[in-house]
Amino acid sequence: MNNWYQEDLTYIHDTGFSEFAIKATEGFLEILNQCNIKQGLIVDLGCGSGLSAQAFINAKYRVLGIDISESMINLARQRVPEAEFQVNSLLTADIPPCQVVTSIGECLNYLFDDNNNLQSLNQLFNRIYQALIPGGLFIFDILEPGQLESAKTQSFVEGKDKDWIVLVEKTEDKVQKRLTRWIITFRQFGDSYRRNEEVHQVQLYSAKTLAEVLNKIGFKVEIKNSYSQYKLRKNHSVILAHKLL
Repeated sequence: MNNWYQEDLTYIHDTGFSEFAIKATEGFLEILNQCNIKQGLIVDLGCGSGLSAQAFINAKYRVLGIDISESMINLARQRVPEAEFQVNSLLTADIPPCQVVTSIGECLNYLFDDNNNLQSLNQLFNRIYQALIPGGLFIFDILEPGQLESAKTQSFVEGKDKDWIVLVEKTEDKVQKRLTRWIITFRQFGDSYRRNEEVHQVQLYSAKTLAEVLNKIGFKVEIKNSYSQYKLRKNHSVILAHKLL
């Protein structure tokens, strides 16, 4: 459970890469308002450091956040003590009766759990359908094939306070439909920097394929390219799955 988003990468992700979670959550809340879901429990799968949970609590929802990273959950508990959090795989965690289930930030793509495949997602979608009340909503975003235009990309980002540096190399296997991110971090402690390395593999799924799975379960499905007004980049889609009344 502790191999992914360890302490330093969690800190860097939270302080330097929070824009997506914040803006996607703003759009997510607009969607809930449009669907007239203004109260109740939101189950946040892959909740990360609690940025979304904080916005949900501020909007008067109850929140159960689930993430496989212990470091992320520790930070989320500090940030949002009013919410409930669990360290667990989103594929196997218990989902209680709720109004909304979400997974913001391509969490369903991650292969942190070795059992992540189309069959296990089908099982997860069935459990979510059973947990949602009639009229409930399942909203998530998914990375699709075609993430990279070249065989390899490399990037370098430094924190605004110059207390961390992250280097990322990405490759995409077009046959296996898999994106790999090699992530090296340097975080300052006193006069020295601590180095850490993580390798994240991401299975790329067609939004249409997942929509077909959801439809067969009983959801009414829409595929979007945005969380309300917040548009996502190419080959990154939002799926809205409604459990009908």
